[in-house]
Amino acid sequence: MEYKRLETFKEFYPFYLNEHSNKICRILHFVGTTLLLIILAYALYTSQYKLIWFCPLVGYAFAWTGHFVFEKNRPATFKQPLFSLMGAFKMWWQLVTKKIYF
Repeated sequence: MEYKRLETFKEFYPFYLNEHSNKICRILHFVGTTLLLIILAYALYTSQYKLIWFCPLVGYAFAWTGHFVFEKNRPATFKQPLFSLMGAFKMWWQLVTKKIYF
């Protein structure tokens, strides 16, 4: 099936959530994003800026495991990277605030 590029984040986000419908995939995304934020905060607080390079590694390791192993789809990052990054943080925040659930 051919992917149709979505022009706005408002259009993209429902697609993003649908691509993350598996509970374990969402949990893995949540863990990866949380660890990424902890590493980023620690790196900035301690001025150990080289640690920031670990952020995408940690984030993507958890996220891509969720997609390839549990969701059985290709990450949205391959389709629309900026909207995907925005979606990851929005989904994380909505999970924290219980606007959506695992």
